[in-house]
Amino acid sequence: QVQLVESGGGLVQAGGSLRLSCSVSGLTFSSYAMGWFRQAPGKEREFVAAISRSGQSTSYADSVRGRFTISRDNVKNYTVYLQMSSLSPEDTAIYSCAARYTVRLTVVYDEYDYWGQGTQVTVSS
Repeated sequence: QVQLVESGGGLVQAGGSLRLSCSVSGLTFSSYAMGWFRQAPGKEREFVAAISRSGQSTSYADSVRGRFTISRDNVKNYTVYLQMSSLSPEDTAIYSCAARYTVRLTVVYDEYDYWGQGTQVTVSS
């Protein structure tokens, strides 16, 4: 059974940092590109970041580039991370990770094969 479990969300003040984790089981982790998406109340889900199977290629939304960093551990923990810094209230959302069996990155949510339940990130002003 494939499981993607996010953790690390919480309440943080503007300007602060958080690191989200997405622990993956039930699949060959190194065969899957991984992505992070977010959805704020009343807004559509949006792409945040993606990383290739090897971790050598990454992609970011313009709104987070330079502030967020996606990374992955293909050896020990089978986990993808999202390090978030310089957070603002506009980053408040539910953050979800997703996995896609592919050699290339994709920013399209529906092209992913598996999704996690999400973790809430709230940034106070």
